[in-house]
Amino acid sequence: MNPVLGQLALIFAQLSLLAFGGGNTILPEMQRQVVEVHRWMSAQEFGALFALAQAAPGPNMMVVPLVGWQVAGWSGLLVSAVAKFLPCSLVTGLTLAAWERFRDRPWRRTVQMGLAPVTVGLATASALVMAEATAQSLVLAGITLAGTAAMLLTRAHPLLVLAAGALVGLTGLGQP
Repeated sequence: MNPVLGQLALIFAQLSLLAFGGGNTILPEMQRQVVEVHRWMSAQEFGALFALAQAAPGPNMMVVPLVGWQVAGWSGLLVSAVAKFLPCSLVTGLTLAAWERFRDRPWRRTVQMGLAPVTVGLATASALVMAEATAQSLVLAGITLAGTAAMLLTRAHPLLVLAAGALVGLTGLGQP
């Protein structure tokens, strides 16, 4: 087997089991592995793949097969997707029945309350990693801040915020 495919499988299988609170919580480690550890792509390329995956309809972790494809073609796409989605699906299926069985136990609520701030912290770390990777000029940093402010302070539809950022990008103002 191609050693890169083995590395992709190992990385994404491990990340699969760490994805508490959704796939975006593992983005910092995914970016670190792909960009810093293995040097398969730059932070900007990773950010572009993430943006493409977020703009496309479907699951928010479409970045995983895109990374696999970028690194090792179609076989990389298949290996990374299976490695990311199969382990967590199996664990979820196996634990769901037990989790429901303990629905009335007081410790279950405590566990849920403890996981909530961890999930928020992981999601915040993901946002910071992606902002740092993509805001490579003052204009791009401004777009990032404006989009963040629009989502936090208004009831703007996310598609409108995304379209506004795309329009600014089309003008070429954000070139680093």
